[in-house]
Amino acid sequence: MAQLPPSKENINVQRIVVIVGLVLFVLKIFAWYITESVAILTDALESTVNVVASFIGLYSLTLSAKPRDAEHPYGHGKVEFISAGVEGALISVAGLVIIYEAINNLRHPHEIGQLDFGILLVAIAAAVNYIVGVVAIKRGKKNSSLALIASGKHLQSDTYTTVGIIVGLLLLRLTGWVWVDSVVALIFAFVIIFTGYKILRSAVAGIMDQADENLIGEVVEYLNQHRQPNWIDIHNLRIIKYGSVLHLDFHLTVPWYMNVHEAHAEVDKIDKLVKGKFGESVEMFVHSDGCLPASCPICSKDDCPLRQAPYQQTIQWEVGNVSSNKRHRLGQPFENPST
Repeated sequence: MAQLPPSKENINVQRIVVIVGLVLFVLKIFAWYITESVAILTDALESTVNVVASFIGLYSLTLSAKPRDAEHPYGHGKVEFISAGVEGALISVAGLVIIYEAINNLRHPHEIGQLDFGILLVAIAAAVNYIVGVVAIKRGKKNSSLALIASGKHLQSDTYTTVGIIVGLLLLRLTGWVWVDSVVALIFAFVIIFTGYKILRSAVAGIMDQADENLIGEVVEYLNQHRQPNWIDIHNLRIIKYGSVLHLDFHLTVPWYMNVHEAHAEVDKIDKLVKGKFGESVEMFVHSDGCLPASCPICSKDDCPLRQAPYQQTIQWEVGNVSSNKRHRLGQPFENPST
């Protein structure tokens, strides 16, 4: 059976998220109806955000899976950052709503009915939410989908809220202290707000094309491990995310006497290497530079017929030096290629 492309896998998982969100929302509303618990109502209200956010996530994944066109030459993947931003904002708003409801419940407490059955229903909802969230995050990380990761984190944050509600209800069941569930809900509300902030911050960073130093470091470390003598230098390395697609560009210094076909063959080697590690959704744009005499001391190519200075040492590629738009050399680490 043919394997689905990552975009289709993402959409299928998000559809499951939508269905689960709707079912659990109905379940929590029913739990609130039979218990009249403000804490459970708070959890149900947070689930409305889940439902809205899951539909937004499904729309963004469907749109981002569309092929690039004349108006969108880099594809539609950026919409995932917008989706994640909306979802992060909704999570934070839900946390504020929970704080309001918890404080209101502290001020105006009332009896709760059918508590045991209500606890059972929300416990089932918590377990299902967490499992689906794990699946969504795992698939999102595999396919580099921020929208799917955000959906999974949202489900998990809903689980933490529900766990807080359950703890409060259990303490209420054992002690009769009606204020306990509100206090626990307040604690988890701040956890939810912090989760929403992190998702929102990641989304803004993606929209602004903020450099992902962890990802760049991973790429650089992998290139260092598989470095070849003809790859004398790499600099001006940049990575931009468009949904599940990574756009990677940099300057590669090769021996100056290589012809165009030989230099292109070296680029192809790196392209195959990077895609083998990070997946076929990587797009590479590489500018090849010919080496200069100052490159000889850092060039380990032992069969170079035109070497002008003995090899001394290899400069390890790091995030700082490969991100700079300057060539490497001993003594003075960087040299402007235009000089």
